[in-house]
Amino acid sequence: MKSLEIKKLNVKTENKEIIKNLNLSLDKGEISVIMGPNGSGKSTLANALMGHPSYSVKGSAKLNGVELLDLNPNERSKEGLFLSFQYPVSIPGVTVSSFLRQAVNSRLPKDKPIKIPNFVKMLNEKMNLLKIDKSFAGRYLNEGFSGGEKKKMEILQMAVLNPKVAILDETDSGLDIDSLKKVCEAINTLKKAEKDMTILVITHYQRMLNHIKPDKIHIMLDGKLVKEGGAELALTLEKEGYETFKKS
Repeated sequence: MKSLEIKKLNVKTENKEIIKNLNLSLDKGEISVIMGPNGSGKSTLANALMGHPSYSVKGSAKLNGVELLDLNPNERSKEGLFLSFQYPVSIPGVTVSSFLRQAVNSRLPKDKPIKIPNFVKMLNEKMNLLKIDKSFAGRYLNEGFSGGEKKKMEILQMAVLNPKVAILDETDSGLDIDSLKKVCEAINTLKKAEKDMTILVITHYQRMLNHIKPDKIHIMLDGKLVKEGGAELALTLEKEGYETFKKS
């Protein structure tokens, strides 16, 4: 069963074409990876799917049969699309707990917000699952957090919202070896708990795939997907570089 199906997607900004007639299908519950050099269009694809206003988008992107391109970003989130940011922002004065409760309530009817005891129980369960210290719930969102802590907060948000399709945009960016391992452990733990969740990982490097085992890998160059394969494709890329795929 297809969870996300993209057909003939074209994305422009400031009269520059970035994504060019892109087709991509993700099966329910699978982990897929898009790899490509800087400027290939990976993050543009993620942001365009989430509804970033800077982009002009044509084509089709359906999540479980619902056309995302007809919806605003908030509605896309409610349909089950999630984007983990490459550079999570800090929000002084807003605690992690308050932020996440507001995120949950934004998906519920306004007259039926989640009851605070129910939210606290759910948040504690998710923090236990991801091995996040309870003290983080009372801290201001990302303020004073290390790079690894910021990325784990993104995974906690993903766990709380439980999306149908989660896009992880260069989650490995700026992380040292130990931080990367901890973040990947959190992703793997969540994926084990939510088997139907579809995950699309966007990355430059093979190193993240030492910890997360993908079902499919796609190589992206100049706004196009030029190659698809299994996990072994990342090893080929690591050994031979992107030039190999430019010639193919």
